[in-house]
Amino acid sequence: MNMTTTPRKFLFITLDSLIADIAWRIKLQGHEVKYYVKEKSDKEVGAGFIDMVDSWEPHVDWADVIVFDDVLGQGAIAKRLRDAGKAVIGGTPYTDQLEDDREFGQEELRKLGVHILPYKIFSNFDEAITYIRVQPDRYVMKPCGEAANLKGLLFIGEEDDGRDVIQVLEDYKKAWADKIPTFQLQKRITGVEVAVGAFFNGKEFIYPINVNFEHKKLFPGNLGPSTGEMGTAMFWSGPNKLFSLTLKKMEPKLAEEGFVGYIDLNCIVNGKGIYPLEFTSRFGYPTIIIQEEGMVTPIGDFFNALANGEKPQLKTKAGFQIGVRIVVPPFPFTDKETFEVKSKDSIVYFKGNVQGVHFEDIKLVNGEWVVTGESGVILVICGCGQTMKQAQSQVYQRIKQISVPHMYYRNDIGNRWFEDSDKLHNWGYLREI
Repeated sequence: MNMTTTPRKFLFITLDSLIADIAWRIKLQGHEVKYYVKEKSDKEVGAGFIDMVDSWEPHVDWADVIVFDDVLGQGAIAKRLRDAGKAVIGGTPYTDQLEDDREFGQEELRKLGVHILPYKIFSNFDEAITYIRVQPDRYVMKPCGEAANLKGLLFIGEEDDGRDVIQVLEDYKKAWADKIPTFQLQKRITGVEVAVGAFFNGKEFIYPINVNFEHKKLFPGNLGPSTGEMGTAMFWSGPNKLFSLTLKKMEPKLAEEGFVGYIDLNCIVNGKGIYPLEFTSRFGYPTIIIQEEGMVTPIGDFFNALANGEKPQLKTKAGFQIGVRIVVPPFPFTDKETFEVKSKDSIVYFKGNVQGVHFEDIKLVNGEWVVTGESGVILVICGCGQTMKQAQSQVYQRIKQISVPHMYYRNDIGNRWFEDSDKLHNWGYLREI
């Protein structure tokens, strides 16, 4: 663990306690940390590791750096505190909208001359079904707004006439109409799905950038239901063609907004072009955890400099980093009874050291790592290597060193790279410019 030079006071304000591991690592680097969680079901996540507080407002004056880790209105609070002179990592109402409102995000890119895929927004399931029948094609159905966080509801059509999407819309109309007030139908194209992201200090992007590949399906081989994420492979890079033709174009607007934090753009690319799918205008999960594993610069020092508008030098490891999510029942579904019977209060058993082991829904009780929360997402195990194969070897060796009752995970994170990299290099998108 890299120790810091000047201790600072960090206040974390989080909705769902996704950033507890990072807060703990900043504490281990010698900083003071206070941690507030809004969601009642996640109040125990991180307990024992970090100092939890019941409300964040009384600690604003105490804090040197305030960190927000989500959108959904958090950008308005972050902006207010930043305008009041505080050093804040967090968004603005504009950057929240980039993520929360898919249509808005796509239109902002279109204004900048970035090619986007044809799409249409609906608030009525029957209208969407009629639309597909009139214009049969392969579509992706994406819930908008808060429902976008329910990743299991996103559906990627396989049929050329769209009949599988029609079936899903019929089912959602019966079961999810109240939870999905608006949704997007987007033309589906084939290619490589890849995300490009970078940190922003209020004025400009900080290099290197991050190129990452998410693995959303539950089972190896990209099978089963979509989840929030089962694992991510990544590498750090100088500005490349993928970045320069998309996210880099947002730099003047992000500077105008005074955005501070991390922003990521998920794209699908092929030989014809780059097509952005969606923004993540906050830390990604488990992305930030894997990024921290790949940083040589202590993340506490980096966050402090970023929040204060400095241009910190971000030293990173060469090669590749992989993070594999360890989950327990009922993930990716919500079933309180199953969670309480099978998973709640299970103990993480370490056969070796804890190197590369990061926690998500875990609390510390008498020195034991104990499963808490309710999502069933409990750990992220990370590995690094000069090659993707070396990173894979390290991460899966580390997974063998832990045991949790009923745990499961994907054993193929990173495999996509071996085919995807040939295409991306052939198309020239990873070339540094």
